[in-house]
Amino acid sequence: MTDGTASEADVRGVAERARVASVELAPLSRAAKDAALHTMADALAAATDDVLAANQLDVDSARSSGTDEQIVDRLALTPDRVAAMAQGLRDVAALPDPVGEVIRGYTQPNGLEIRQVRVPLGVVAVVYEARPNVTVDTAGLALKAGNAALLRGSANAYRSNLVLVRVMSEAATKSGLPADAVQLVPGTDRSSVGHLLTARGLVDVIIPRGGAGLIRFVVENATVPVIETGVGNVHVYVDADADLDLAEAIVLNSKVSRPSVCNAAETLLVHEAVAAAFLPRITAALQANGVTVHGDSKFAAVNDLVRPADDDDWASEYLSLDIAAKVVADVDEAIGHIRRWSSGHTEAIVTRDLVTARHFTARVDSAAVMINASTRFTDGGEFGFGAEVGISTQKLHARGPMGLAELTSTKWIVTGDGQIR
Repeated sequence: MTDGTASEADVRGVAERARVASVELAPLSRAAKDAALHTMADALAAATDDVLAANQLDVDSARSSGTDEQIVDRLALTPDRVAAMAQGLRDVAALPDPVGEVIRGYTQPNGLEIRQVRVPLGVVAVVYEARPNVTVDTAGLALKAGNAALLRGSANAYRSNLVLVRVMSEAATKSGLPADAVQLVPGTDRSSVGHLLTARGLVDVIIPRGGAGLIRFVVENATVPVIETGVGNVHVYVDADADLDLAEAIVLNSKVSRPSVCNAAETLLVHEAVAAAFLPRITAALQANGVTVHGDSKFAAVNDLVRPADDDDWASEYLSLDIAAKVVADVDEAIGHIRRWSSGHTEAIVTRDLVTARHFTARVDSAAVMINASTRFTDGGEFGFGAEVGISTQKLHARGPMGLAELTSTKWIVTGDGQIR
């Protein structure tokens, strides 16, 4: 590799080594994996100064190239953030091991004992942007589920990721794990991603984490199976029978608590029966929190600060202090709007009517549907997974927050005593 460019041979080389490591990782006991995770956590904490020094070079380079400060904040590490990453590895070690779990089992009339059990996927590659914490979280989850991890972070975090992976890999090896259990994919330009996407037969699955452009590039160019994650055009629907105090709190939390993440609300839909009472208060509350409202004609009539909304707004994942807003005639119009514009991530309904809530959840086709709760709860940690490798918006293999179980496949084990067919 030279000047940030990795050849196909470079990328396939790390994938081949990961394939060998995955065979050794698959049968390891929980005790062996947990011990390695604790050793990795201790090593990461001990290497805090080295990690921060590398990260500062990345941050300085990003700022000098004019990178948006929001992205710089995601990139930047502090002693507390490094400590949190180390604790994350310990938290993963405390989780139950999914490998070997019996999904179902039964005995056939002919005496055959049939079991379906969880097994590692094998080689898991993750392509992601900024956020060096993803490097550590992903490595920990992949290893706990018995997989080899290939990590391809963004170019602006390359120095940080290089140190993080070196520290984790050395610690894992000292603990008895294969030397190539955790590897950083070489290269900082898009060609190395392209080589990874076509390493079919070496890489079992690729998971993209990032913006719509990254995800689209991976999905459209991969010959390796892909689990699509992340893009969140998320809706909150306030029903005719909503508690408006509750609705206001949920809308504000869904939009304002962290607007740059995929589970933040991007569109607000309000039943016309409560529009007169709710529109002025929610518009004022959003604007008081710095949110720009892009509304239909009824929202626009509230005050002059509301911007007119169009199809681009209904389709937008803003990832900022912006929200599209519309009044609908009933729950079915809300469902129709969501089915047209949603990315399939998360939707919420605020209502006291159980029948309406069931109607909504049965007809909204997204990975997570909230009833009287913030959309921000679509998260592996909040779901009790300990951590997540991403939030899948597709339907095959995994859907919603992906924890340890979603990093496994299954196989059938059939035990007989001489049966023939």
